[in-house]
Amino acid sequence: MAAKSRKKGAKNQSTGVGYFFAFLCGHLYSDCMDELSTLCARVGETKLREMVAAFYRRVRVDDVIGTMYPPDDWENAEKRLADFIVYRFGGPQTYIEERGHPRLRGRHMPFSIGEAERDRWMKLMGEAMSEVAVPAPEAPIIGTFFAQVADMMRNRPG
Repeated sequence: MAAKSRKKGAKNQSTGVGYFFAFLCGHLYSDCMDELSTLCARVGETKLREMVAAFYRRVRVDDVIGTMYPPDDWENAEKRLADFIVYRFGGPQTYIEERGHPRLRGRHMPFSIGEAERDRWMKLMGEAMSEVAVPAPEAPIIGTFFAQVADMMRNRPG
């Protein structure tokens, strides 16, 4: 079956997933996808992976979210997050090839995540972004994406 072609510059008219990503980014779907899908090229895959490594150095010693991670799986947890971020920001599709659809909410349901856990995740990731010097024009885009996804991961009040 041949894929449908779209005229250059045509807006995506899909529902469901399109509106979900529009919600996540606070922009029109096509603008959001363009903005997020080019972050890997603009920031660099190496810097994104360094950011995740800096994040996990903090998580390992954190008393709020560090305990959620299996002590014998730090390297794999770091790889999974780095692969996801690189993929989500337009880089290689390694995450999808190895893990399939992200299913973020489902994968995080076994963990009790409230406001304190969300806020600590954001604090540690913000520190990691600063440590590796994510470029100033991209930092708020990445930060907004992380804030909205982190809030979506909450599965209990408070």
